[in-house]
Amino acid sequence: MVIKIFLASSSGSTAIKKKQQDVVGFLEALKIDYTQLDIASNEENRQWMRENVPGEMKPTNGIPLPPQIFNEENYCGDYDTFFNAKEDNTVYEFLGLTPPPGSKRKAAEEEDQDEGEFDKGEDNHLVSEEEEELQKLEEEEEQGSEAED
Repeated sequence: MVIKIFLASSSGSTAIKKKQQDVVGFLEALKIDYTQLDIASNEENRQWMRENVPGEMKPTNGIPLPPQIFNEENYCGDYDTFFNAKEDNTVYEFLGLTPPPGSKRKAAEEEDQDEGEFDKGEDNHLVSEEEEELQKLEEEEEQGSEAED
């Protein structure tokens, strides 16, 4: 899978330049492979981008501005949706990629799975690991107070 970033190499807008730099810099920091496709110097890239941004994602004038992000032919979003994914720590999902082992998102998923695991207690009802630990502490305290008597 190739992440495609449609950019304008010769944009007169500093806002667009900053957004493009933000996307590219973030992908490089995460070591995500991507390809830059220039819409300023390549008419085919410009046409392809404009045709493949879904209608509901196009601005009212109908012309989407860079950066626009795709995973192969699948539209991921524009800068605003990328920024939201970045803030929510869901960039891999936004890009349609599996988070790598050890990433914050992957660690959070694994932690969620661990919290969902339950063991059966002595009286055969489901007991979470925290409850089991609490029971052990209470039993140790009881044994300690009986030994003092």
